[in-house]
Amino acid sequence: MAIGIGIAVLLVVFILSSAIKIVQQYELGVVFRLGRLVGTRKPGITLIIPFIDRLKKIDTRVITIDVPSQEIITKDNVTARVNAVVFLRVLDAERAVIEVFDFKLATYQMAQTTLRSVLGQHQLDELLAERDRINQVLREIIDEATDPWGVKVSSVEIKDLELPDAMKRSMAAQAEAERERRAKIIHAEGEFQAAQKLLDASRLISQDPAALQLRYLQTLTEIATERTNTLVFPLPMDLIKAFTPNKTDT
Repeated sequence: MAIGIGIAVLLVVFILSSAIKIVQQYELGVVFRLGRLVGTRKPGITLIIPFIDRLKKIDTRVITIDVPSQEIITKDNVTARVNAVVFLRVLDAERAVIEVFDFKLATYQMAQTTLRSVLGQHQLDELLAERDRINQVLREIIDEATDPWGVKVSSVEIKDLELPDAMKRSMAAQAEAERERRAKIIHAEGEFQAAQKLLDASRLISQDPAALQLRYLQTLTEIATERTNTLVFPLPMDLIKAFTPNKTDT
């Protein structure tokens, strides 16, 4: 008798443990009854029929999928290696279960294929300068493909773009040449502005001969501070005439 009671108790405990399921706060439970979808259970304690119902839990948190580094060929025939990361979240747990075998694996394969296809349509300079726009294009394409599965792709980010060493050296030489070009342009613009200012100053001084003499005396004053050299300056006759009496006055 005691053995029968013990077996009955164990059977009841086994049935209750099979009937009572706990769904975490970040999960949704999809219930199948004899193979047919009967609904979705929210977080908390839920009851199912043992041996008849099957509960499939789906994580609704943001999931990160790492797309490993792979080789691509850009539109201008440059070979590079890129890797990316995809952020997704399940919005419809029922479709994520019945529409695709493994939504994580399917999204990973879609991201890998789309990454190679989209980047191959751009030139290398576009990949380097317009990464945000390309990330947006990748997100839209992958999100459209995963929408029937109840999966929302919130972001796609290209993490790294690895170039061959020869290409890196070529880009460094190009950047150095560009900096030299800018330096020469700035220097030429400075010479042009200085020449323009000198031209304006000469026009202003030519309006009054006394201004030229004052400028000459100022130059002598500036050079006089240097006592290491002996300088010989021509003395204009006009400057001497200013200090000699005029014969017409006598």
